[in-house]
Amino acid sequence: MATLGIELCDAAFHAASCDAQDLRPVAITDAGGQTDWPGYASYDGKNFCFGRSAEDQRFIHPRRVTHTFWARLAHEPSSIGPAGKPAAYSELAYHFFTDVIRGLPAAATAGRTVLAVPGAYLKDPATEEEKIGLLLGMAADLKLPVAGIVDLACAALCDPRAPGFNPARPVAVVDLHLEGADVTLFCTGERLERKDFIHLPQSGSAQLLKHLTGTMGNRFLRHTAFDILEDGRIEQSFFRQTKDFLLTGAAEHRFQINTASRNYEMLAKREQLASDALAFVTTLVQGLQGFLQNSPHASDACTLALTDRAAALPGLEARLHAAGFHRILRLPVGAAACGAARIGETRLTPAADLADVPVETAVPIALARRSVSAAWETHLQKLRASGSPRPSPTHVILDGIGHPLGASGRFSIGVAGLGADLVLPDAFSAADSWVLPLVHDGGRLWLVDTALPRSAGVAPAAARSSIEAGDRLTIRCGSAAAELWFAHCGTAGSSRAHD
Repeated sequence: MATLGIELCDAAFHAASCDAQDLRPVAITDAGGQTDWPGYASYDGKNFCFGRSAEDQRFIHPRRVTHTFWARLAHEPSSIGPAGKPAAYSELAYHFFTDVIRGLPAAATAGRTVLAVPGAYLKDPATEEEKIGLLLGMAADLKLPVAGIVDLACAALCDPRAPGFNPARPVAVVDLHLEGADVTLFCTGERLERKDFIHLPQSGSAQLLKHLTGTMGNRFLRHTAFDILEDGRIEQSFFRQTKDFLLTGAAEHRFQINTASRNYEMLAKREQLASDALAFVTTLVQGLQGFLQNSPHASDACTLALTDRAAALPGLEARLHAAGFHRILRLPVGAAACGAARIGETRLTPAADLADVPVETAVPIALARRSVSAAWETHLQKLRASGSPRPSPTHVILDGIGHPLGASGRFSIGVAGLGADLVLPDAFSAADSWVLPLVHDGGRLWLVDTALPRSAGVAPAAARSSIEAGDRLTIRCGSAAAELWFAHCGTAGSSRAHD
């Protein structure tokens, strides 16, 4: 019988099923056919509703909606429910979880279930006892054959679909929940083990989306002279479009509001979304930096693994690169659900007594999605040509395809899953996480050798080499090799907008 993994993140619940070697995400479908499950609950005076349908009431009836019950899982009363008798956070969580299981036909046939829970649930013994006890009570009432509970970030690093990380370095998982961001630091030996954790309360996706809806709404007002605040349903529609724009990663989105008298439209660019999110991203990066600087288990060679929710933040990766983080992985959607299912299928069995259900923040290193360690070699071969200096290149050519280098800032070359501007061929996919930065400075393009020592964060002169049109860069890692040629195209221009 298959193992069911459930990812309990209030920004978006996910599920996965694993049967021997067959691991696959499983959709959770609500009564309206929707498959996204944010941790929202609403009360209309008679009935509760949960997930997407509750989120769709956020701006229409804001006082009837709450999204904090998973973060505050306890017996304390919430802000919604019958007059004089509001529902407890734990009651809302139970009914929400009941709807999730109802939308999961795989739950009825699963031989075992593993829950991937937020790191904040496991931050200390008292918190763990309360929150895990409530979860196990829900699971017992729903007759789920729980085999284990695992830290969400730990499970995400065990998803076999994910890009591998170098086990020789610490790895920090960055995740977004509705009420804050979680950063979990792992070290490896015989086990992938959680060593440190922090919850950043001002960096939740609920706060971000409220801010983005407001800034985009103000832009819409200036562009169309129509105020989205005129009606709660209109604001709700605008919120939905803003959220879809954020999560899809689209380069642009056409906002549309239809009224009885006319239609209003505005084309928005992702650069505008990134600009609006800049303060949010800056706060998150500063919190991450402070956490890693103060942790005795971190190091300068730390790898960052971004969940799909964190990776969707516009401008985050660029900000992280600017802050000195060069090893960045993107985890797939539902990574924790898939990892939990794999952990359960590999090594867990349903407990006869709920008191015996293991709660894990570490797993054998063999279960982690590690990269294959191999030495990287780069060799820049200069074109031997006499005469006047050659121009700075506008494009880098790989396998016959030219990629615009831009005219300023940073251009990165790396393996898949790291958010590099130029992704190396599939032959490098099993190699160690690696990014090679090229930097525009003083009207020239420079190859930066990140392996050389730095002083006060500044690369020494010997750590970079000038690149000119006609130069060739050879990259090798194990048996994988690639040759990149640099060229100057005077008519096509050098802006990345041409890509």
